[in-house]
Amino acid sequence: MKIKISILVILLLILVSFKQDTKSLPEGFVYANSIIPDLEVELRYYSTNNFVGDTITGYYANKLIVTKQTADALKNVQNELLLNNLCLKVYDAYRPQQAVNHFMTWAKDLKDTRNKQEFYPEVKKKHLFRDGYIASKSGHSRGSTLDLTIIDADTHEALDMGSPYDFFGEASWVSYPDISDTQKANRQLLQTVMLKHGFRNYSKEWWHFTLRYEPFPDTYFNFPVK
Repeated sequence: MKIKISILVILLLILVSFKQDTKSLPEGFVYANSIIPDLEVELRYYSTNNFVGDTITGYYANKLIVTKQTADALKNVQNELLLNNLCLKVYDAYRPQQAVNHFMTWAKDLKDTRNKQEFYPEVKKKHLFRDGYIASKSGHSRGSTLDLTIIDADTHEALDMGSPYDFFGEASWVSYPDISDTQKANRQLLQTVMLKHGFRNYSKEWWHFTLRYEPFPDTYFNFPVK
């Protein structure tokens, strides 16, 4: 009897905690894993594995936040991929304005090039603003933009897309020709399934998609990821 009561108490605490977490988000936003429990998340800006080489301001947990409409559409993508033993891995979604401000400050410090060889070997840091890699506003801050790839559902290994995530250069363009047929097919698969379920792409970043008819097209949020 005591064991049953303990289990019930634990379940109630989990439910209360979930409700509290949900309430902490602005209306219209959700944690993606509450809609897609098997979604793999690796927020690169919550780590040092990114073009800055440091954890980015505003990222306090590896929790993916998106608008409810985006999560619903992404669930349809995941369900279709699972039919072929594939699934999604997301590197970034909602991004607070404070994180964008961190990028801007970093871009102005021309001496800090610790991850240049991995992420922008052929681009001069002083040209990141001019070439559109860094901007004062990001669609991610509206909550309906995602950076993602496809992985094998069994091994969790990412499909080879021909360039790393967040690589600044032409190799990341969707139509970049100098990659293998397999890499082209992998990119096309991602493009096809995302566009089919209501997302539009960005031609210069194979990983970047925004929900069509996003609910907050003119609002840039700044609440932290936690």
